[in-house]
Amino acid sequence: MKLVTAIVKPFKLDDVREAISEIGIDGLTVTEVKGFGRQKGHTELYRGAEYQVDFLPKVKLEIAIKDDQVERLVEAIADAAKTGKIGDGKIFVYDLEQAVRIRTGEENDEAL
Repeated sequence: MKLVTAIVKPFKLDDVREAISEIGIDGLTVTEVKGFGRQKGHTELYRGAEYQVDFLPKVKLEIAIKDDQVERLVEAIADAAKTGKIGDGKIFVYDLEQAVRIRTGEENDEAL
């Protein structure tokens, strides 16, 4: 099993959700987060004063899947989230040791 974590721009969330649904992935966790990478934030103007925005709003998606679904999922997220501009985000894939469905007690692949 794998845990796929993706950090994407907030306005791309619906596109990503649709893309993963189309490939048969059910279920994801979404968290609103802030951060920066190479982009290093940006400068904004408010009431004539310039100020630095260091942490940009992003959306973090977490999806637990079976090993054979990883490649399709990563490709679907990357295609749906891409704008071609700086700050599009990143995708991370982790090994997932155990999963348990609390309601039924099912474990691992059956719990997904």
